[in-house]
Amino acid sequence: MNYAQLEHAIRAACEVSKDTELLIFGSQAILGSYPNAPEGLRASTEIDMQAKNLPERTENIAGALGEDSQFHATHGFWVDGVLIEVAKLPAGWENRTIPVSHPVGTRGNTGHCLEAHDLAASKLAANRQKDREFVTILLAEGLVDADVLLERIATLPVDEEVRASRAHWVRLTIEDLGI
Repeated sequence: MNYAQLEHAIRAACEVSKDTELLIFGSQAILGSYPNAPEGLRASTEIDMQAKNLPERTENIAGALGEDSQFHATHGFWVDGVLIEVAKLPAGWENRTIPVSHPVGTRGNTGHCLEAHDLAASKLAANRQKDREFVTILLAEGLVDADVLLERIATLPVDEEVRASRAHWVRLTIEDLGI
């Protein structure tokens, strides 16, 4: 996925949901912070988003733009309309989103992308192999600061054992990377 596709997804999802703002929180939210993110971070062909002001219309996004839709077949990527509550997010994430808006590219609509550290913490909360690989690239490329990431992990809405485990993983990973 690339930045132009992100803008296209914002246009299409806003049209389908009749909302002018979206919350973007899957891996491709990285394009908000880093429009030219390394290829390893842009490998997904799926973008997760919710209609911000009209969350009840989020399911319309999945129906019209989701996997195996005509949109997916035509454009080679798809939009998963899901409520942001499915993600475990650090405290205060709402105040750190990165707006993506352009008069032409998004038709003036705005996609509020998770900030890179919040995205990384959320990925580690999920703790799938692909999420750990994603965060490893973020750390290796210097796109997130380990200390800030550790601060965000400390505010995840998960139990203390999970937070400690994820913080330990970050410390081991930065040691392995020689950071």
